[in-house]
Amino acid sequence: MKFVCIDGNSIVNRAFYGIKLLTTKDGSYTNAIYGFLNILLGIRQEVEPDGIAIAFDLRAPTFRHLQYDQYKAGRKGMPDELAQQLPLLKEILQKMGYPLLAVEGFEADDILGTFARLCREGGEDCVLCTGDRDSYQLIGERVSVRLSTTQKSEVLTPESIRERYGVEPIQMIEVKALMGDSSDNIPGVAGIGEKTALSLIAQFGTLDGVYEHLDDPAIKPGVRAKLEKGRETAYLSRQLAEIRTDVPIDGDLSHYKTAPADEGWLYQTLSRLEMQSLIGRLGLHPDGAAPAPEGGEEAAPLPSARVADALPAGEGPVGVLALEDGRWAAVRGTDVALYPGLAEIAPLLADETVAKWVFDSKALYHLLPEAAGIAFDGMLAAYLLNPTASAYQLEALIGEYGAAPAFSLEEELPQKGELAALMPLLATLQEKLAAAGETELLARIELPLAQVLCDMEETGVAVDCEGIRQYGEMLDLDIAQVQQRIFDRVGRSFNINSPQQLGVALFEDLGLPHGKKTKTGWSTNADVLNGLLGKDPVIQDILDYRSYTKLKSTYVEGLLKVVREDGRIHSRFNQTETRTGRISSTEPNMQNIPVRTPLGSELRKFFVARPGYTLVDADYSQIELRVLAHMADDERMIEAFRSGQDIHTITASQVFGMPLDFVTPQMRRRAKAVNFGIVYGIGAYSLAQDIEVSVAEADAYIKGYLETYQGVRAFMERTVEDARDCGYVTTLYGRRRYIRELASKNKVLQALGKRMAMNSPIQGTAADIIKIAMCRVWERLRDEGLDAKLILQVHDELIVEAREEDAQRVANLVTEEMQGAAALAVPLVVDAHTGVNWYLAKG
Repeated sequence: MKFVCIDGNSIVNRAFYGIKLLTTKDGSYTNAIYGFLNILLGIRQEVEPDGIAIAFDLRAPTFRHLQYDQYKAGRKGMPDELAQQLPLLKEILQKMGYPLLAVEGFEADDILGTFARLCREGGEDCVLCTGDRDSYQLIGERVSVRLSTTQKSEVLTPESIRERYGVEPIQMIEVKALMGDSSDNIPGVAGIGEKTALSLIAQFGTLDGVYEHLDDPAIKPGVRAKLEKGRETAYLSRQLAEIRTDVPIDGDLSHYKTAPADEGWLYQTLSRLEMQSLIGRLGLHPDGAAPAPEGGEEAAPLPSARVADALPAGEGPVGVLALEDGRWAAVRGTDVALYPGLAEIAPLLADETVAKWVFDSKALYHLLPEAAGIAFDGMLAAYLLNPTASAYQLEALIGEYGAAPAFSLEEELPQKGELAALMPLLATLQEKLAAAGETELLARIELPLAQVLCDMEETGVAVDCEGIRQYGEMLDLDIAQVQQRIFDRVGRSFNINSPQQLGVALFEDLGLPHGKKTKTGWSTNADVLNGLLGKDPVIQDILDYRSYTKLKSTYVEGLLKVVREDGRIHSRFNQTETRTGRISSTEPNMQNIPVRTPLGSELRKFFVARPGYTLVDADYSQIELRVLAHMADDERMIEAFRSGQDIHTITASQVFGMPLDFVTPQMRRRAKAVNFGIVYGIGAYSLAQDIEVSVAEADAYIKGYLETYQGVRAFMERTVEDARDCGYVTTLYGRRRYIRELASKNKVLQALGKRMAMNSPIQGTAADIIKIAMCRVWERLRDEGLDAKLILQVHDELIVEAREEDAQRVANLVTEEMQGAAALAVPLVVDAHTGVNWYLAKG
């Protein structure tokens, strides 16, 4: 048989520090649990053991602390974010069927040592899993060590230890006695490092052997002096370094075989922790996942559902679910109707007098555009309740919200458990949405928007494929020219796309200033290269090369790949993707079309109107600043916007104490950077980089700005304080974003949380207004019977494809609806232009 013993404390620390802090929607930290379980499942898959035992330290002092009161002194205590996760992690491990081992007075390493001895004596194979090197000394017959991290693992055997260190595994105790261990505060011999310690032990075998041969000529005088001076600490260190193998644990290996897992409890718990990928890896399902009633009482039997070909007449909402076998199910109460396909259920879906509760209404509109009466969407509700989740699958949400089946189904159906728990889940989501004050947000914005986005995806946008190809050929010439200039400057050819080769070319061949060299070579990221601008013309060439090659691969080759037979690109608009409520898009990502550089903006020319039509482009002017003025109720900023003058010029005038006529372009540019930077919680360091001034000067600009707009300052401070108290911020329309980072003890995370708390209400409100505008424009175009379609939304911009003769009418309509989407203390301003392609329509 084969057994595994895991150093629980070592692995959980690796997991915690190796993965960024993760939280659930209720603020519970989960990164250590998630990382540990991933490592555990990797071990289980690769080793296939018969049993797994997991050792943990206890808080009580060990024998090593009694021997040496400085043992592990100075080591930081366990962070609260990790300590909160440990009890639940241990419970999960036990529910998975794994025994946990902890013995007062000993460390987890000693338990591993004892477990290894038991396996060796019992003739069984043993794999010790840890995140550090302390257990190397235990490697031997039938015992190997698996060095595990969140990213990879390495199996070490006696042969690999000999090859790497030149000593036997057991001799690692002697090596540590000489070199010490700073992480455990084991002193060793002062001045003796790993290289010297390995050399001494390889030659003399043991610590005793070293001291018996102090006069050996092979020991240099300087090393001899250090050894003589450090004899006492060397022997103390050896005692501390040696792992014990006599810890009083259960010696019957059969007791460590993996017990049956409590799959129901695990499904519910991992669902609550939002760990859907682990649920899949463990093969857990919601059926039977409800917890057993307390006191051993039997649960009341569920009513049996009546399955029919159609729903009987009745009141109340109807839940609709597409089954995996192509059939459709409709549920009302305990009545279940099965329909052979979409055609059969279509009359019900199109009946606007029947309220339908669905899951993913946009997908339903794609199947049946005439669907009506959609009163609730579980996926959108789940997103509003927890905008940070990675996905919103029905099965996972049933477990996460503890939605027990409402009835029993004797008939075997695909997704039987999901069907029975559909309406309880949706009812739970509806209740929680109401409690969070987001019911109107779903009904007024998100539900109507789903139909709009579906129509935009179906319509798509026409592209000039031949123009894209010619643009790519032009880029090829630019790439070849700049590549040759780079090779000429360096004096040889190399792979510019390789960070390692580029680092050698810049910092060794050309001798440019560089940072610290890492294991993988010199850093050549964008920050490094931008910091070298002006040092050598090759830097600008490299930045250009990267820009050109990205344009070619991502936007020339990438766009051509997604053009459909109708000559149009049908981007997919994501309604449940961002934390702030903004819409994102994929295939392609229209939000990332690079338009800030002249060459990148050329891409807009290839998004065109079909013959006889034109594009109408309408863009909100400074919407986030206008939202800020309203939400902060800042009199100065409100008056600036109401005056109709340029906000950045006014800001520069007020911050720099200059009359409007004396504001220079540079002053305006800096004021603009502060204006927009404030919305994103910018700090002095980042602003200094943006506008190329000193940090002190940037700090003075920010302070001057906040002194000028005191209402903004008060709003920011109030928003952060409120977020600390309740854990979230809200938009004008009630959309919540949870800011768990503010509760962290980590200063970096706190600062991040503060920035998010300041900017999320602004960004989120702007996103809500744009969504409202989209719905209004779409409905108005439909109601007036215009031959025009809303086809794109990019940031603060809407694009409509309309007949040429209707272009001005449509432009006026879109402007009117966008400006009327919200009633703020300042006017919403929209710039609208028309053109045969996006470039010209942008104006």
